[in-house]
Amino acid sequence: MGKVCTDHFYKDRNFHGRSYETSQDFLDMSSYMSRCQSCRVESGCFMAYERLNFMGNQFFLRRGEYSDYMHMGMNDSVLSCRMIPQLRGSFRMRVYEKENFGGQMYEMMEDCESFQDRYRMANCESAQVMEGHWLMYEQPHFRGRMIYMRPGEYRNLREMGRSGMRYSSVRRIMESLIGEIMGKIIFYEDKNFQGRSYETSNDCPELTSHLSRCNSCRVENGCFMVYERPNFMGHQMLVRRGEYPDNQRLMGMSQSDCIRSSRMIPMHKGNYRMRIYEKENFGGQMHEMVDDCDSIQGRYRMSDCQSCNVMDGHWLMYEQPHFRGRMIYLRPGEYRSLSDMGLGPMDMRIGSIRRIMDSC
Repeated sequence: MGKVCTDHFYKDRNFHGRSYETSQDFLDMSSYMSRCQSCRVESGCFMAYERLNFMGNQFFLRRGEYSDYMHMGMNDSVLSCRMIPQLRGSFRMRVYEKENFGGQMYEMMEDCESFQDRYRMANCESAQVMEGHWLMYEQPHFRGRMIYMRPGEYRNLREMGRSGMRYSSVRRIMESLIGEIMGKIIFYEDKNFQGRSYETSNDCPELTSHLSRCNSCRVENGCFMVYERPNFMGHQMLVRRGEYPDNQRLMGMSQSDCIRSSRMIPMHKGNYRMRIYEKENFGGQMHEMVDDCDSIQGRYRMSDCQSCNVMDGHWLMYEQPHFRGRMIYLRPGEYRSLSDMGLGPMDMRIGSIRRIMDSC
């Protein structure tokens, strides 16, 4: 795909503490941090392991945020990881009922929801992967614990650090599994998708380094925030999969302005939690939220929100109740003064707040 896969690991839950960024396989994370309890995948796919050298419980990571290692089914923190290349080509593997390629054998080129139903095999104890990258699951229909398999011979699946685990289904790691989560936005110099274009799956603090202007955009996957000023400042708008032929109409901007920066919004896996404060610097009334609020005046008797602390998830704050009007995108972090976010000379009061979810 020509894009760099990037994973950020954090020492503590909720993306706190020391961090380490990698785009490659990582045998021993303890050489950089004493533990790893959360991670953020900016692009690509990785396999995370709870033991060194790609052993023990493992979990498939796509683009998104993973705020707590326990949500990934880990008994301990992540200690190694493996980058999964995206394959364009054929898939082929052989599964065997017994160790050392014994017992029944079946050759596969596609997903199998149940070894028992398709092949009358109660378990798979060895395999040979000739082409492609695969995930093998503990339960039928791609559920339960999993192991990652790349081309090679696997004479004893129990030696992969998952003793006592039976295997019941297998799935290819392909674009339908990876691409549905990876975001991509294309910006165009002129309206109606005309002129020079620029494509990205990551944050872009300064679009003018790629295009002289940006007056339309197309989102092929994922969600992005687009801004009328560089460095994620000024009026902003959430754009989801779709076509936006006139950015000035989209943003409510003046005829002389256009999109100048954008931010990729990761898909969040886990809880949502934030604290809102009536005054700047976390002063005045405080309320903790874990779900949407269509009116902070109606629910909390707060006429405005001037600071907040986002602990989990990604949120949108709206100028008016019922999720209308101008908006502000908030990712995990402390916001001591919402007026410092570069929304322009007009004051913006906060009337409602919404989580950015699959359904948003």
